[in-house]
This record gives sequence, structure tokens and C-alpha cells, in this order.
Amino acid sequence: MVTRALDFYRQETFLLQGDSLHRLDVPDDARIRFMHSAGVAGDTLLIELRSDWRIGERLYAKGSLLAADFPAYQRGERRFQVLFEPTETRSLAGVATTRTHVLVNLNDNVIGRLEEWKREADGRFVRRAVDAPSPGNLGVVSLHEPSRRDDPLAEQYLLSYTDFLTPDSLLLGRTGSDRREPLKSLPPSFDSIGMRAEQLFATSRDGTRVPYFVVWPRGAKADGNNPTLLYGYGGFQISLEPWYSRGMGAARYSRGGVLVVANIRGGGEYGPRWHQAAIKDNKQRSYDDFIAVAEDLIRRNITSARHLGIEGGSNGGLLVGAVMAQRPELFNAVVCPVPLLDMKRFHKLLAGASWMAEYGNPDKPEDWAVISRYSPYQNVRRDAKYPTPLFTTSTRDDRVHPGHARKMVARLREYGQPVLYYENIEGGHGGAADNEQRATLQAIEFTYLWQRLSRTD
Repeated sequence: MVTRALDFYRQETFLLQGDSLHRLDVPDDARIRFMHSAGVAGDTLLIELRSDWRIGERLYAKGSLLAADFPAYQRGERRFQVLFEPTETRSLAGVATTRTHVLVNLNDNVIGRLEEWKREADGRFVRRAVDAPSPGNLGVVSLHEPSRRDDPLAEQYLLSYTDFLTPDSLLLGRTGSDRREPLKSLPPSFDSIGMRAEQLFATSRDGTRVPYFVVWPRGAKADGNNPTLLYGYGGFQISLEPWYSRGMGAARYSRGGVLVVANIRGGGEYGPRWHQAAIKDNKQRSYDDFIAVAEDLIRRNITSARHLGIEGGSNGGLLVGAVMAQRPELFNAVVCPVPLLDMKRFHKLLAGASWMAEYGNPDKPEDWAVISRYSPYQNVRRDAKYPTPLFTTSTRDDRVHPGHARKMVARLREYGQPVLYYENIEGGHGGAADNEQRATLQAIEFTYLWQRLSRTD
């Protein structure tokens, strides 16, 4: 299989047969994979849709997973079995295949679930729900080697699990069974006894319910005084699922800090519809969702504006930069690493041109009319009262140009606004080149947050 990228989300797919390339008749934004059985290569075609697809009288919804007999598909037949169809709360998170099963990793309100579909002798698939660890983040990887007829691992797979309070673990599973063999797990790095994580929902400006997680340290109460960090991303169909953070445990939870993770539109938590609801002309919805979560935290008395900080990097840096410009009174700290900020010129710098599928083309007047309303660099004001933000970047960031952060800091200083800035000379888009630099960067960020969010004056 050979692919040719058209933009960030679309591609042409070809099959190399002999010396010739033959275009595969599939939607150009779909994700394609083959299920290989013993002795027969690619006899089942799996198609993950990112847009609605009408075949005859049937409309297949974006976010669905379809299975088709591949030889019949090549002959022009379009008969599918739907292995997954999204709902308001369920979305496809990943797919793996064994010799006879399709393993479907899905999110149900951002909580991982696992299903397996067994291919019977007649080619039909039969579903079985797997009793997998919950409630957290699941990952599944097949061990099947299709080229081996006698593959002893043909029906085995690796299952990973983690959540905010449970270290990452790796288990060996087998299709048709809920029994798993623990292989390895990370040791706990903080004491989670007495801690808890919960999922809540905020209502965005247009009435959309936006989920978010709250990780409570031991003994914390909803009294409005909790130093709270609100984290978000909201772009490129990337989901923010529960994860175990050693750094957060040592630097925040153990000192009484609350972590909040917002699952705003633009991400992939509810599949393609959740992502596509906040791109291009509708990008402001990501920021409305993030603002709604911040307001909900204050309304529930989990924290207050004085003790609330926000953080997001890369596209998440654009998020917190835009929200800081729009609602500076809601926060007392802003951590903005390796950010996009000057949306007038993002497409002219490094990898930026490929992101026009997400944001639009600022050279087009109709696109710039939308982008200009949220682009942070163009919307900071001399007379506004901003929380002192911390911008960090890397001289060698080859994805998001460090000029974004540099220009934003220069503009804020020009306006007489307080601002903090750190630029590492190494590290690429990760901001740090090794563990020592990463530790230094995190120490700067956590120190800044505690100084800003623990204040009582």
C-alpha cells in the first residue's frame, strides 16, 4: 500500500501490484488497514471514516469502522459490516487485528473500553465486549505476524492501562478470554491514598456539554482556595485521556494542587464530529469550551480566579494565548510552551503550511476575517490587565517557530505588560533535549505556578 498526502487529513491510497500503482476507491480522508489471515494477504479491508459516506441508499456516519471482503471490494462490490458506529458519547480510539479478530479500542465519555469482533468462516464478524481495566486509558497492540502460518502469537495482544492515579501497566491478553497476564508496570511515584479523580461537565456558550476531569489531592475540599491548573489542547483530533504523571504527583498533588484536564472541541474525544466542530470558521468553539470549564470550576467553588492557572502547548499554546487575551480576569497564571500565537503568518513558518486544514489560510480575506478575531498576537491590548504569563520555547523547534513566542513577549513588553520568558537553545518542539533539561523546564513551570496560584494577596 502506498499513500500520497494531500493535506493534513486527506490522502490518496494506492496498491502496488507488480510494477503498477492502482488507486484504491476509498474516501480520501479515511484511514485504511487490512486484516490478514493465514495464507491470504489482505482479504478483509477495514475503513475508518472521518466524514459521512453514502453508498447507494445507506449513509455511513463519520467515525464508523467498516469491514469489507477485499477481493469483492476490488470487483466493485460495496457490502460492509459496521464494526463500530459512533454515538453521542462513544468514539473510536484505535484498532488492532489478530488472525481472526478485530480489536476495537473505543472511548465512552473519554473512558477506555475494548471490544473484539471475531471473523467467522462465512466472513461475518461477531462482537464480544471485553472486561478490560477501567476507568482510564487503554491501548492495544496485536502480536500477530501474518507471514507466519504457525504464528504462536496469532491470537495474542498487548494491553496497556493507566489512569490519573494508576501507574502504566502492560498485560498480555488473548482473544476470546478476559484473562490477562501482567507483564510489567511502573512503580508508583506518589502516594495516591485519599486522592480521587472525577469527571464533570461544563456547558459551553452554545449549549454543548464539555467533559473535564478533576484530580483531587488528599484532603482537598471545594472551598474556592485550591491552587488549580487547567490543562487543554483542543486540536487535530487529539484526545486528552487520563494519564499517570510522576511530575504532577511530586510537584502538585503532594502539595495540595488540583489538576483539571478539559476535553474541549477540536480534540478527538468524541471522534471526528468533536474535532470538526471546532476547526477553521468554528475554531472559537475550542476557546469557548475552555472558558466554560474555567467558569464551571469557579461556580462549583473548586477554585477561584485568584488560584486558577491555565496551560497548553503548541496548538494548546494558541488555546491559552487566545483565552488569556479574551478573558484575562478568569486566571492568575498562564503557562504557554512552544506556542502558536501569530496566526497571520503561521503558514509561512516551518511546518505551518500543513495546518491550514485545521485553521484556514490567513492569506484569504474570508479566512483571516475569522482568524483575526482570536489570533493572540493581534488581540493583546495595551490597556488590558493580564495575569503575568510564562512563555517558553526552543531555539531549535523545527515544528512551531520560536518566533511566535518571541514576538508575543516583545509585544507585551512594548505595551508595558509584565511577562516571563524562557528559551532553551536545544530540544526541538519538545522544548528539552534530555531529562536534565526537561527537569529544569518543569521546575521553572511548577515554581511559577506555585508562586502565582498560592498567593493570598
